[in-house]
Amino acid sequence: MELSSLNPAQQEVVDLLGAPRTEWPEFDPDLRGDLRRMLDDALSPLADGLGEETLWVGKYKLKEVHGCEVRFVAEQAGFVPSAATARGTVTHKAIELTLNLPGDTPPLDLVDEAIARLQDSDAWLADWLRTCDEAERAELRGEVNDLLVKFLDCWPPLRPQWRPAPESRLNYDLFGGTIVLAGKVDLALGRAEGTRAGKVLIDLKTGRSSPLHREDLRFYALIETLRLGVPPRRIATHYLDSGHLQIEDVSLDVLEAAVARTVDGIAAMVELRDPERPLQKKPGTACGWCALAEDCAEGQEWLTDESRAY
Repeated sequence: MELSSLNPAQQEVVDLLGAPRTEWPEFDPDLRGDLRRMLDDALSPLADGLGEETLWVGKYKLKEVHGCEVRFVAEQAGFVPSAATARGTVTHKAIELTLNLPGDTPPLDLVDEAIARLQDSDAWLADWLRTCDEAERAELRGEVNDLLVKFLDCWPPLRPQWRPAPESRLNYDLFGGTIVLAGKVDLALGRAEGTRAGKVLIDLKTGRSSPLHREDLRFYALIETLRLGVPPRRIATHYLDSGHLQIEDVSLDVLEAAVARTVDGIAAMVELRDPERPLQKKPGTACGWCALAEDCAEGQEWLTDESRAY
């Protein structure tokens, strides 16, 4: 598909995410070292207390530990997959396959291939896919097909010169691997050139907009800067249902905010290992899929509050 034949939604993606090299911002080559020192200074006392253990820190754990601590502690015992959690993972895999299979492959075939590959993998979702009933599988298949079609409707074909990298993993070790910052970006486009930032990191969301989604991407931008020495130029969240693209330019302030949130989250994760530490309940949207909600008075009150605007 030529760019001249893009629909308005696809053209908007090109306009919002693309930029000529002359507009790429340039960053101080010492930026990575400065951010690393900020993390080292704040986290060194915590790392000393972890001993030989490795603390893996991802966007989901950061989001949860900054939310309801009761739910966070309960989930450390094990994560239980469901149709709702499967939907996003299968959708992301199907989108990844759009880059590797012929462009005329029907969306439903991409969905079936995504389900088959995940089912035959060692991914956390494999067991659920192998044991779910036919009704659950059919519902999942239909929902993912709908989301994939919406992605294809709103996104231009990803050209090779854009260097598209779906499901791009990012890791960065602190204190010799005692603490590991880890993430997986749904889609990365572009590249850095010297100290000029040209890359864009994109998260694809199947639900409603939330301020926390921007925090997820700021965390990814921090890892990318520590890993490469140059931050991404821009971060963006694309909401598949609405087609809305929420963007933010990456700046020093954005990266420092990500450092502060990461430090606070890691500190809370370490503190919550103490069984004597009081846990804070924070009802919110996560109550809708919390396994503890049925027996949680605060959660039930939040869920049944008819005055809340949606």
